[in-house]
Amino acid sequence: MFANGLILVGVALLPGLLVHAEAESSAATTQDRAIPAFFKLLIFAAYLPLIYFASRVFPLLMGSPSLDFLWRRGQGTEFLGIWLGLALAVGTGMEIRVARKNERDDSERIHRVLAITLGLLSILVLGTYGLGVPRDPIEFSQVATIVLFAGLAPGAILGYFTVRRNFLQIGMQRNLVYAVSAAFLALLYLALVRRLSGWFELVLPPEATAAILLFLLVFTFEPLERVIGRTLYRSFQERMDSTQKLVMELQADAQTGDLAKFISSAERRIREGFGLSVVRLSIPTPPDLVPLRAPGGLGHCVRIPLKSGDAEIGLLEACSTGAVLIGETTVAVEFLAEQIPTLVRHCQLIQEKVILEREFAERERLALVGQMAASISHNLRNPLGSMKTVLQVLLEDRALTPRVRQDCEIVVNEIDRLSNKLTQLLQYAKPGLRSGEKPHSIEIVSLTGQTVSLLRHEAARRGVELEFHSSAQKISVQGSEDAWRDAISNIVVNAIEAQPTGGHVCVAVAGSDSTASVEISDDGPGIPADLRAKIFQPFFTMKASGTGLGLAIASRRMAEMGGEIHCESPVRDGHGAKFTITVPAGDARFAVEKREASA
Repeated sequence: MFANGLILVGVALLPGLLVHAEAESSAATTQDRAIPAFFKLLIFAAYLPLIYFASRVFPLLMGSPSLDFLWRRGQGTEFLGIWLGLALAVGTGMEIRVARKNERDDSERIHRVLAITLGLLSILVLGTYGLGVPRDPIEFSQVATIVLFAGLAPGAILGYFTVRRNFLQIGMQRNLVYAVSAAFLALLYLALVRRLSGWFELVLPPEATAAILLFLLVFTFEPLERVIGRTLYRSFQERMDSTQKLVMELQADAQTGDLAKFISSAERRIREGFGLSVVRLSIPTPPDLVPLRAPGGLGHCVRIPLKSGDAEIGLLEACSTGAVLIGETTVAVEFLAEQIPTLVRHCQLIQEKVILEREFAERERLALVGQMAASISHNLRNPLGSMKTVLQVLLEDRALTPRVRQDCEIVVNEIDRLSNKLTQLLQYAKPGLRSGEKPHSIEIVSLTGQTVSLLRHEAARRGVELEFHSSAQKISVQGSEDAWRDAISNIVVNAIEAQPTGGHVCVAVAGSDSTASVEISDDGPGIPADLRAKIFQPFFTMKASGTGLGLAIASRRMAEMGGEIHCESPVRDGHGAKFTITVPAGDARFAVEKREASA
């Protein structure tokens, strides 16, 4: 009685579960954000007959001493047949909908085959249970048995496409499909044995029929062993080939020298290659890393440390799609985890090589610029100096008319401007440290203050207020005094010249045990967002008479000292710009001496 009750509950839930599963699958496959309202109505309608079944049919069928009620004609079986047949018809319509929306997708063929299969099953079930054909009880039992076995067709189709086409993203979990299929076929054979024992009961005792059918399995062991052996070997060979192919693809990705791109590509390739739901590579492993979980909380996750020698360089996490990761898949992922540290190191070496090649190319380019600047300076400075000397001597003549004197002064100013541009060009071309010179400790508070003091006259001439502040009396870093002066003076001059009429420029120096920073802010119009990335490029300028080398020189000098310059604009009220210079410790730390409270 208890067994009959369990079977009846399963049979009663089957139509509703079929419609529900088809609706969820259709919404997910067609990328609907939620199940459409019409599908929700169909799901409700599919579960609604449970009320009638529980109140009328269930008590009627529970009186049967065996499962024969499923094969006899009557009110209960006809109700179940019509209910199931209609559910199959609804599932057919949903599969057709999915197939039409995925006409260019590889899964379109799968859904069409499932739609045809479910449609034929719907006709068969409705014809057998609902339309009263056949009338003879024996024939009805035989047809019902055919319907039962025909119901295996959708599962067989799904199994075929899952293994051959990776329809459900099973991937490396193929052996799990084989094991489940073998267990299901074994149970199905036992059910067939029981069924045939009842059919031949008039000729042979049921025990004798069962013994004969079970004994027949002995003759199938050797052929089955051969088939299973070939299948498993082929599956193992395919797995090894796919794993080796995956390693080669990861090697090609590592050749790019881009570690972030390699990690992203590796996560995608491992996920797709093994049919996993999610994969994460953490290189290095963050101390506050939250363990990876499968979407929806389903599935099994593994965490494999990535080791290079005895040192752990990262972590590989992988989660299955819902089932437990079988041993073969775990072993394959562990094999990849052993290869990844080598590939990461290879990628890093290529990245370092690319950086060195770029630096070498930049040095060659700068050397060429330096040679060109030296040649230009040599060929132009002497004539310019001679011209300026002649004009200055001429200006000492008191007999000059005011117009000629004014023109001569203009020419002298233009010669000075050309000399300044040549000086800037030489500044950019030459390195901050002379050949063979090593960086030494420099005190940046006094150096910055001296540089600001030299520029006060230029600021006053333009009506700009120039301020200097420091949070410490002394801050020492490793570098070159000339390089530091070049960087500060170029940024401050740029800030002064950015003020259209008057304005304010503030230079503030601060330091800690690990870094030193200088903030240079102004009240100018600011720098547009689309130009901020270009302002440190050589020869780029927004001024009509600028050379575009001031900020490029500052950026290069800070890079030579291991620091960087960050630009922020606007600063307040849509105006202003702030340049922040950050320099790391040249020694083990910075020597920072705080001002006394009395100061």
